[in-house]
Amino acid sequence: MKPIDLPRMRTPGPPTLSPDGATAVVAVSRPDLDADAYTSQLWLVPTDGGAEAVQLTRGWHDSAPRFSPDGRWLAFLRRADKRAKPQLWVLPVAGGEARQLTDEPLGVGEPAWSPDATRLAFSARVPHEARYGTGRTADGESIGPEAEPARRITTLAYRLDGVGFTRDRPAHLFTATLDGVVTRITDGEHDHGDPRWSPGGEWLTFVSARHEGWADDRAADVCVIRPDGRDPRPLTDTTLVPSRPRFTPDGSAVVFAASPAGQDRRDPTMRSESLWSVPVTSGGGPARPLLDPAEFHLAMPGGTLEVSPDGALFANERRGAVQLLLVPFDGGPHRVLVDGERQVAGFDSAGGVLASTIAGTADWGEVYCGDRRLTAFSAGVEALGQTEITATAPDGYPVHGWIVRPAGPGPHPVLLMIHGGPYTQYGWRLFDEPQVYADGGYAVVYGNPRGSSGYGEAHGRAIRGDVGEVSAVDLLALLDAALKAPDLDAGRVGVLGGSHGGFMTTWLSAHHGERFRAAVSERAVNAIDSFTGSSDIGWYFAESLYVDDFARQSPLTYADRIDTPMLIIHSEQDWRCPVEQAQRLFVALKRRGTPVELLLFPGEGHELSRTGLPSHRVQRFEAILDWFGRYL
Repeated sequence: MKPIDLPRMRTPGPPTLSPDGATAVVAVSRPDLDADAYTSQLWLVPTDGGAEAVQLTRGWHDSAPRFSPDGRWLAFLRRADKRAKPQLWVLPVAGGEARQLTDEPLGVGEPAWSPDATRLAFSARVPHEARYGTGRTADGESIGPEAEPARRITTLAYRLDGVGFTRDRPAHLFTATLDGVVTRITDGEHDHGDPRWSPGGEWLTFVSARHEGWADDRAADVCVIRPDGRDPRPLTDTTLVPSRPRFTPDGSAVVFAASPAGQDRRDPTMRSESLWSVPVTSGGGPARPLLDPAEFHLAMPGGTLEVSPDGALFANERRGAVQLLLVPFDGGPHRVLVDGERQVAGFDSAGGVLASTIAGTADWGEVYCGDRRLTAFSAGVEALGQTEITATAPDGYPVHGWIVRPAGPGPHPVLLMIHGGPYTQYGWRLFDEPQVYADGGYAVVYGNPRGSSGYGEAHGRAIRGDVGEVSAVDLLALLDAALKAPDLDAGRVGVLGGSHGGFMTTWLSAHHGERFRAAVSERAVNAIDSFTGSSDIGWYFAESLYVDDFARQSPLTYADRIDTPMLIIHSEQDWRCPVEQAQRLFVALKRRGTPVELLLFPGEGHELSRTGLPSHRVQRFEAILDWFGRYL
């Protein structure tokens, strides 16, 4: 895979099943280099395997398909062009043209059908007056953002990377009829998200933080509300960070994913997001875990949770894989439905059929029923192999990882690649980063040191308060184990990573620089003190992960030790790890005389390498290959 091969990444999303289970519909997205944007269409997949998948829609960007409970309609989100906001559309399954139901100025979120198939619920951000393109001058001209009124900030939570400011565009709940009658059912300054209907249609469940001090901590609640907006109330006790609430089939409880909010409701970092249940009674709670949070963690990002007649379906991270679990609603022993060296990316069940989107080590994802593959979206893709390795740290702790090798006998130069998070995992799936670098001639070593998810909560929390030191021990153990292979060249090693991976790249360059000929530090946290105030999450994340003694734990503190040539990559609109983190490191290294360059991408946020403009993703790959080409 070369950088210009990005358009070959045809990635299917979660499937939706018709009520009889005979048909699945899935959105398939891909980068489009000509349009410099992402396009997505819906595909129809017969679940009996008797016919090939066929393209169902031809909009610019169609996503989030949902069959109606009566099977007559398919709801989905459509962006008419690459600049349009997503709106809710419905398509008659028996034939006919799709029609648009909403026209919200900032777009809408994924829809949920009422049990009688007459209405859909969704969440949408509502701009304050004269904000975000809704204001007009006296002569009717649109007011640009530079001329909007000043923002008065009074809370710690007020912005989000990839979204922007949030307090002046809260997310509210809406319902829409098939005739296009849209009704807003919540108000106020709080956010409301992820609505789902009760089996009888008399309630909606959703997530919202409506407690005192809600914008100064991380806690939220699973709530319920009548579809006309009456009787909103929380079910949980404001001690969790919940998401994805779903009514059980009998309507007696709501199951949801959650992690503890922690001390002062500001310590949620490095905690597993497990499966919980709360009764739907006048008082709600107490909520109880259905899976042990010490061992089970919802696959992130975009983890999926659904309900079936037999229990909750839960996507669980485990040693680089993503399993599909069936968990009884009473908390009994779970059953593993999908396992192995692959990752479940979405699923649905209906009519006794279970359909899953699963990504493996040689494809970007396909739709399956059981072990039967139904699609060939990755046909023609050629992938370099992924070899599993397990290292042993000096204290005897096992470190799990992989090597992707280039073609040929070697010896190959080596790249140690470090993931962000840090509470996330690399794993068993085709991944553009190691494929591009290996095609460029490098053996790529990557894995899940302490601090990662997928190996139990204790594995992740082991680095709290000493992030750089503890992580470095495992990463170097993994690298040393890989370098025992005769086809890897221990004299030509580079290191790279983004976000927490960038933090560790800078840290390793300062503390173990003799090991690396070159480094690429991307979107990194380099100075924890300024990150605390400048990041959208810094106000809680810094103390939750680094705990204290920020200067000792900041890579920037040790910039005077860095001699390793370093390429620093950052995005101008990154609000997760703001650009000042890159600028401070660049100035420190430049003044010291270390070979250093700063590559800044305009208009991009923290997710550049995953969802940035396709042209920018190509430029980024080319810059990384050029940098390591100079020094390795």
